[in-house]
Amino acid sequence: MATRIRLQRHGKKGKAFFHLVAADSRAKRDGRFIEKLGTYNPVANPAVIDINFDNTLAWLQKGAEMSETARAILSYKGVLHKNHLLKGVAKGALTLEQAEAKFTQWLQEKDGKIEGKKDSLSKSASKEKANRMKAEVEANIAKAAMIEAKNTVIEEEVVADEAVSDEVVAEEAVADEAVAEEVVAEEVVAEEAVAEEAVAEEVVAEEAVTEEAVAEETPEADESSAEEAPAAE
Repeated sequence: MATRIRLQRHGKKGKAFFHLVAADSRAKRDGRFIEKLGTYNPVANPAVIDINFDNTLAWLQKGAEMSETARAILSYKGVLHKNHLLKGVAKGALTLEQAEAKFTQWLQEKDGKIEGKKDSLSKSASKEKANRMKAEVEANIAKAAMIEAKNTVIEEEVVADEAVSDEVVAEEAVADEAVAEEVVAEEVVAEEAVAEEAVAEEVVAEEAVTEEAVAEETPEADESSAEEAPAAE
């Protein structure tokens, strides 16, 4: 039975999480497996890998095959390097102590690289956060300036509206005064016309009375003259 070290997918969509397993090469990808060797979380930065080093190494020594992703993970964790050193010990190229010393040195260099990457990511994150905060401050300042400019325009419009309203009120007041003066003038003219008509009527009445008086006096004079005329004969 050929054994293969590979990944089994777990987790939700967009948040994949994998198990590293040793399984029969004929089994389905997410089917039955012989042994779970660890986990792999690619969503984190850097990726989080947790494996059982000794058991994984033992499967390699038994001749287990590897998928491409599993090979990359085992290389990253040093399992392939340790297996290579142990093969050198088996061939007599170096002693077990030398192999352990070389692997320890490799681990230290690897840890240094990992820590350097973590520091770089931390600095990048801090710089990105500072830039984001700076951008937010600048955006808030621009927004405040925009609001202030808008309020200034509104105040100017209010002042202009008030000035126009004052002008309209003043014009209406002048118009009202003009109308009032015209009304008063018309009333005065009407009163004068009425007074003139009354005076004219009085004059006409007086003239009529005078004419009547004259008419009444004239016949008496004629009669007295007629009476006196025969006596003179």
